[in-house]
Amino acid sequence: MPAPSVLIAGCGDVGSRLASQLLIDDWTVYGLRRSVSRLPAGVVGVAGDLFDADCPEDWPTSAIDYLVYSAAASDHDEAGYRMAYLQGLRNVLSWLEQHGQKPKRLLFVSSSSVYGQQNGEWVDESSPTEATGYSGRVMLEAEQLALHSGIPASVVRLTGIYGPGREWLLTQVRRGYRVVTEPPLYANRIHSDDAAGLLACLLQADELGVTLEDYYLGVDDAPAPLAEVVAWLREYLGVTEWSDEASVRRTGSKRCSNARARALGWVPRYLSYREGYAAVLAEQ
Repeated sequence: MPAPSVLIAGCGDVGSRLASQLLIDDWTVYGLRRSVSRLPAGVVGVAGDLFDADCPEDWPTSAIDYLVYSAAASDHDEAGYRMAYLQGLRNVLSWLEQHGQKPKRLLFVSSSSVYGQQNGEWVDESSPTEATGYSGRVMLEAEQLALHSGIPASVVRLTGIYGPGREWLLTQVRRGYRVVTEPPLYANRIHSDDAAGLLACLLQADELGVTLEDYYLGVDDAPAPLAEVVAWLREYLGVTEWSDEASVRRTGSKRCSNARARALGWVPRYLSYREGYAAVLAEQ
């Protein structure tokens, strides 16, 4: 039986890490992005713009078993989010239809911004989604578009992705970043390798005939107050000075649970920010 195929639409950082993991198991991986020269070796490049209604010229003509939609907004405003997560997905669904292709499953990469909890509550896939910002509201619309696309779909809500090349917090800590300590501002995170690993786990489970849920949260085992994370990083990096300018005032505070993903068999490689950031820093 031939290995399955997957098209990763928006094959950026997480998508490329997913592609590399699937190639180990001999999957056929198509990566759609504007510049295919940056795709991992072994990925079949599909040069195209998700925001352009015209189908890419080198769109695959053979069957596509799975679709992973993992776009990123170019402009961080409501219009940019609508283009990336709604119009882009509509375009890809249209291109599939044009070629008579119907994947077995669509994985839509979403965000925990769909949750509006602010008081440190524990959140799981059944928790109310009452987004307070445009990003969360647009994501909720896009999730519904995916779930009602006519293709069996699962939404994967990733939280606070960090890893090589995603080092905003490290930069801020080095500059003397401050954060409010009371009340605790809980933050959630997942290493980019673990984000890709969860997506791979879902695809492989579906291929084995496991019934997937509509929603999964992608997060490590240990949501933690941001002040705790900053304090740990300061000590690890040997930062002793504070800056009056570098500070954060967050309104959201929640603790996301990965119990559903773990029940499927997924185990994060980096259980908490400690293991994850130590690995990032070890590579520097």
